[in-house]
Amino acid sequence: METTLLVLAAGMGSRYGGLKQMDPVGPSGETLLDYSVHDAVRAGFSRVVFVIRRDFEEEFREKVGSRFEDRVDVGYVFQQLNDLPEGFSVPEERVKPWGTGHAVWCARSAVDSSFLAINADDFYGSGAIAGVGKFLAARDLDSTKYCMAGYRLASTLSPSGHVSRGVCEVSDQNALVHIREFTRIESTPLEIVDQADGERFSGDELVSMNCWGFTPAVFAGLEELFSEFLTKRGTEEKSEFYISEAIANLIQAGKAGVSVLPVASQWFGVTYREDRPTVIKALAGLVASGEYRSPLWS
Repeated sequence: METTLLVLAAGMGSRYGGLKQMDPVGPSGETLLDYSVHDAVRAGFSRVVFVIRRDFEEEFREKVGSRFEDRVDVGYVFQQLNDLPEGFSVPEERVKPWGTGHAVWCARSAVDSSFLAINADDFYGSGAIAGVGKFLAARDLDSTKYCMAGYRLASTLSPSGHVSRGVCEVSDQNALVHIREFTRIESTPLEIVDQADGERFSGDELVSMNCWGFTPAVFAGLEELFSEFLTKRGTEEKSEFYISEAIANLIQAGKAGVSVLPVASQWFGVTYREDRPTVIKALAGLVASGEYRSPLWS
């Protein structure tokens, strides 16, 4: 069965101060996205679709997309504010993108196979990507049984500031029961706490890093929930339609099931520019260990 890697690359990078998707961090100038696509190709994914913004399309195609066009089928989707369900329009003051749930939904016309949805600026590890690929290979296209790679919270934090994480409640059978989005989780010398509401964590909680395995059936569910979101919160200037919250709602409504795949792979990312040296060092270590070669695409 054909599978697609869907890469969410339309983020504005406000905390980082630029387009993280294009920032070289590997020993030979690779981006984090290079490693994700490389891992997907060797796991058997046959296509890559990038969700981007039109305002940096030319630069992205030249600097990022062109790296992969002779290795895998490449497609592009645009996350645009005015790409909305029928009957809705963009509020005049709205500038902020609608969020990760909207980004996935924007690919509805470009993806007709089971797919892995990831962030462009995270390193997930070969084990996580291969695990999702194996799960998807066993699914029918109309199945509403999805999966998610689950990472330990403490291993996904940044020493440079707060992060957003979807904290998961998981059953004894590794089924996702509920997921709650926290937007200001920070590690202090004494505790891990969400600075927005004071929620405290042990660090052992499983979190979503937006490494999801879906079938095309998810698009219909997302459209219904996005319409509900726009009705209730569409006039809010900075409201976001998170993929994690959307899937949690589908589970609660009995319209989807999600298997959580515990991940032993190392995760790291560049939420802040200060995270970059740590990522560079980690990638160099993986190359030295033999997990990756350098140049990556040699």
